Amino acid sequence: MDFSSPAQRRLEIVRSHLDSSPADDQKSLLLNATASVSPFFNEDSYSVVLPEKLDTGKWNVYRSAKSPTKLISRFQDHPEIGTLHDNFVHAVETYPDNKYLGTRVRLDGTVGEYTWMTYAETASERQAIGSGLVFHGISQGACVGLYFINRPEWLIADHACAAYSFISVPLYDTLGPDAVKFAVNHATIQAIFCVPQTLNTLLSFLAEIPSIHLIVVVGGADEHLPSLPVGTGVKIVSYQKLLSQGRSSLHPFSPPKPEDIATICYTSGTTGTPKGAMLTHENLIANVAGSSVAVEFLPSDIYISYLPLAHIYERANQILAVYGGVAIGFYQGDVLKLMNDFAVLRPTIFCSVPRLYNRIYDGITSAVKSSGVMKKRLFEVAYNSKKKAIVNGRNPSALWDKLVFNKIKEKLGGQVRFMGSGASPLSPDVMDFLRVCFGCSVREGYGMTETSCVISSMDEGDTLSGHVGSPNPACEVKLVDVPEMNYTSDDQPYPRGEICVRGPIIFKGYYKDEEQTREIIDGDSWLHTGDIGLWLPGGRLKIIDRKKNIFKLAQGEYIAPEKIENVYTKCRFVSQCFLHGDSFNSSLVAIVSVDPDVMKEWAASEGIKYEHLGQLCNDPRVRKAVLAEMDEVGKEAQLRGFEFAKAVTLVPEPFTLENGLLTPTFKIKRPQAKAYFADAISKMYAEIAALDPRPSKL
Repeated sequence: MDFSSPAQRRLEIVRSHLDSSPADDQKSLLLNATASVSPFFNEDSYSVVLPEKLDTGKWNVYRSAKSPTKLISRFQDHPEIGTLHDNFVHAVETYPDNKYLGTRVRLDGTVGEYTWMTYAETASERQAIGSGLVFHGISQGACVGLYFINRPEWLIADHACAAYSFISVPLYDTLGPDAVKFAVNHATIQAIFCVPQTLNTLLSFLAEIPSIHLIVVVGGADEHLPSLPVGTGVKIVSYQKLLSQGRSSLHPFSPPKPEDIATICYTSGTTGTPKGAMLTHENLIANVAGSSVAVEFLPSDIYISYLPLAHIYERANQILAVYGGVAIGFYQGDVLKLMNDFAVLRPTIFCSVPRLYNRIYDGITSAVKSSGVMKKRLFEVAYNSKKKAIVNGRNPSALWDKLVFNKIKEKLGGQVRFMGSGASPLSPDVMDFLRVCFGCSVREGYGMTETSCVISSMDEGDTLSGHVGSPNPACEVKLVDVPEMNYTSDDQPYPRGEICVRGPIIFKGYYKDEEQTREIIDGDSWLHTGDIGLWLPGGRLKIIDRKKNIFKLAQGEYIAPEKIENVYTKCRFVSQCFLHGDSFNSSLVAIVSVDPDVMKEWAASEGIKYEHLGQLCNDPRVRKAVLAEMDEVGKEAQLRGFEFAKAVTLVPEPFTLENGLLTPTFKIKRPQAKAYFADAISKMYAEIAALDPRPSKL
């Protein structure tokens, strides 16, 4: 068919739409549009553009160019896979003898070489665990909690839930007692898997979680488990005993339907109580099937698992790994020893978060700086030459790898072919650095729990950094105007607005919370992410701001703190930053967790003496120097005048999960941080008022 003009193309879209749309809905394009005829589509595009509604003439909905006419909901090569159970059965039948689950931790707690279970062995154990749950009276549709860190038993229990139509409810092992208690009661969890450490937490409030009937302790011996009074109605058994009970009374599978709830993921949230996101089997399969169009995991691959399985990012990676018959090696449980796990496992796939990639970047650059003039110069020449070749789409000279980069590759085992980054923005400098040093595909993605993980990801061969790629082929994306922040679809040179997503990856809502579900999903089934994005040329999405956490200063200016915090973390002194402002004050103040090494090195160069880091942080000269450098970084980023912090407090301690200032996905808990640093915030505003004759408060 020849589409010779945009007008004819639009006409054809209208015709095809009217021919196939329900008679009572002629205005919404919905999911049957022929996106490939968009006038904005060309061979260099990663996305195609189509109109959301036919009567507006506005072309604002983006889809992946890999599947423009249909949103993917199943694996293209295996459309019969509709549930997590189907996915695992497919892997067991296709790769029965492949290595699947590997661990270094022995029964006595010591660490050695990796030992493996095959897919077939795992399948046998998952049937026994599922049968064991049935033996204890856990029925279809019941919620089963998973309350421990990554290890083979976590996935085996999750596979058992899928096979017997239980709903798995992951619980972060770092969550405090109150959050765990809330989730257990809210989801009416009947059985919960834990380890001896988290068992103690559960026992401390056992009387307050009456829905629990069975506690399964992974890694605990029966003779060491506490016995509970008969009247509690709760049984505590070891994982091994449950396995034995299940093998003695095997039950046939009770497979779920695609539309059944597979899991309830409690989003930690930065405010309020946790929300339980309900994800169906078809949600998860659709998301991973869409991702698999651009990223292929192979039976020869080895994946290292250390990101929390309670987080949707790691969960989706695991589903894709199962589909590909990948071997999954677990870290030994200590992030500080992760590099040692790399050396032993030698993975080919490494999915992580910017926080760890930044540490790798800092470690290598620091080593280069201290390596001597000649080695430093050699690294710079090799780096610049290889980077130029990559950016220009050429194969770099193998000489540079032999001379410089192979030694760096060995830090991660020497075999990594794919790196994925998600959960927060990765600096373009760090992304380019990883591509050059490790010589592998490095791709950044963007997603959230409520979209079953990936919304967009970078495409193979795209060497531009600083964006999150094109839409997952399983969804479509549009930007909605946010006038109070001056973001509109008519902005030049690029359209800007709140990122909204639609398609089979969208969750079914928050468990027992219709009100918050209605707040995030509108009447046309668009999920509003709260993130602000813009479209780069070629249909690539770039995250630029956050709508949810905006606040207003006294003079009426709106502030998006996360955008400014990301700018300030580029300052060499700043490890973490919390920005505060409110409608009672006309300026911003900042709490900065300092980089100890940079701070000490700078103090030595300035001849400033101190007894401990806390004393250095309180030194007015230091605060002044840090604020001055933050100002310089802010100017480079072209912050507006009211976006600059007017005062800073330096703290030696990092923001952590343990002190309650971070969520498990390393986002700042803003209300908690405000309360934690209340005194410091008050003092800074008092200092500003004393120095500025103009009132800070209006």
